Amino acid sequence: MTAAIKLSSPATREFWEIPVLFEDEHLLALDKPARLLTSPDANEMARPSLMKLLQAGIKDKKPWANERHLEYLNSANDLDFDATGVLLLAKNKPAFIALANLFSSEKARLKYVTLVRGALLENEFEVDAKLAPHTVKPDVMRVDRDHGKQARTKFTLLENFSRAGYALLRAEPLAERTHQVRVHASHVDLKIVGDEVYGGKPLWLSRLKKDYRLKPGREERPLLGRVALHAEELSLPHPVTGETVTIKSEWPKDLRVALKFLRLHAPG
Repeated sequence: MTAAIKLSSPATREFWEIPVLFEDEHLLALDKPARLLTSPDANEMARPSLMKLLQAGIKDKKPWANERHLEYLNSANDLDFDATGVLLLAKNKPAFIALANLFSSEKARLKYVTLVRGALLENEFEVDAKLAPHTVKPDVMRVDRDHGKQARTKFTLLENFSRAGYALLRAEPLAERTHQVRVHASHVDLKIVGDEVYGGKPLWLSRLKKDYRLKPGREERPLLGRVALHAEELSLPHPVTGETVTIKSEWPKDLRVALKFLRLHAPG
């Protein structure tokens, strides 16, 4: 099998080479890149989505689909447009149904790493707050104690850059809802870097480096301008064998670069 799946969107002239993290007869786990939808968005149908590209590749009998004899793929978890990391897919309908049951029963555990700005009160804490779609903005979620669905997220401090007001956290959502980590972080006044929907801002080197100078005619680009959310690990019982499967994804380059400059210019 190939180590990566190559996809392209002629409409937008974009190309992706997506690493395979795990694969067997029933499952396929991919390392989702940033700025790619997992599934089609009804509000932005012209924007490419990973599932639509994969299903088109199966229909067109692309080499990566042919060598796997693929006729079916469906995603068991959903990652936001800007998010990166482990995306698990089922190769057949029985496996997909089994995975859906595992995720709904909280037997599938997904761990994220996220970079936030704000004051931490504790090194470990939980946010237990019901979530529901915003009444005016349907694509935005909010805490709704009366009408929301139950949601709980455990946060753990990995690295603190308190001098600059940033922290690297691990987030473990239970019964994961749409935007759960993002909304729960914002609910306790921790804004995820790059998440402008929920109050976050890009990370700029000029805000970290005291003697920062930009060359004439140049425009500063953020060290990290997208939502800093990465699905680093997924652990679950295999839907067929029952054996525990753990799938890991390396932190993306832009997050590693951001952490490099934070350690250099704003150590805790």
